[in-house]
Amino acid sequence: MNNPLKRGLGRGLSSLIGDSGPSLKNNKLPIGSIIRNKYQPRKKFDKISLEELTNSIKERGIIQPIVVRRSKIHDSKYEIIAGERRWLAAQNAGLHEVPAVVIEADDLKSLEFAIVENVQRSDLNPIEEANGYKRLIDEFAYDHEKVAKFIGKSRAHITNCLRLLTLPIEVTSFIEQEKLSQGHAKILVGLDNCTILAKKIIDKNLSVRQTETLVRSLKGKSKYSFRNKDPNLKDLEENLQNKIGIKTFIKNKKNNSGYLTFEYKDLDQLNRLIMVIKANY
Repeated sequence: MNNPLKRGLGRGLSSLIGDSGPSLKNNKLPIGSIIRNKYQPRKKFDKISLEELTNSIKERGIIQPIVVRRSKIHDSKYEIIAGERRWLAAQNAGLHEVPAVVIEADDLKSLEFAIVENVQRSDLNPIEEANGYKRLIDEFAYDHEKVAKFIGKSRAHITNCLRLLTLPIEVTSFIEQEKLSQGHAKILVGLDNCTILAKKIIDKNLSVRQTETLVRSLKGKSKYSFRNKDPNLKDLEENLQNKIGIKTFIKNKKNNSGYLTFEYKDLDQLNRLIMVIKANY
């Protein structure tokens, strides 16, 4: 029988909850017995919207129960799977207990739930979204195709999201702070001077189209050379990059000798590359 979880976003979060075995519905759990989800991809919560939710809870209470599982580490504790924002607002509102649905979920399902909830509600910034997909790949052996099928988005969307993680930390920080849009960030991926360009985009308040024009003008001759690269080599580079999630360059000389280069940004990516090579050769 096919695992219904793998149909992903199309079925909705409530449907996923229904696939997760026995649950104790309409429970009331003490605030102090609940801990945050270690797999929660969302790291930042908008202060104003959290205050608005707090005021709503003070007036009407929590309408939609949060979803939790029993903690493997802390006895008598429950780990949030979906609803951390409601839990935070409930604390701010001075509630001592919250309505909750307790389900059975392993670590993979917990991460899947957290990603589904946040992606459905567009709560994640592009870096949080990319890190969520990266955890599915690095910790649970998903590939780009499997992530795309589960999330309900195109493979190109998943690949483009993950490419943002190749940017320097300073640039990804600009994206998290909403100083740079995802459209700006896509243009900067793979550029050696992307940090300098990112700061210029912010200082000059450049649009995405203006940024594209700026980058084209800076590339000059190198841009012309790139356009004239053998399309078969470009296709091979992209296929390799999609397979392993690491930026790939192929340089082929006239005598058909050359070199293949992998550009990794941290030890995690290097270890992943080594694991791929060992597993296949």
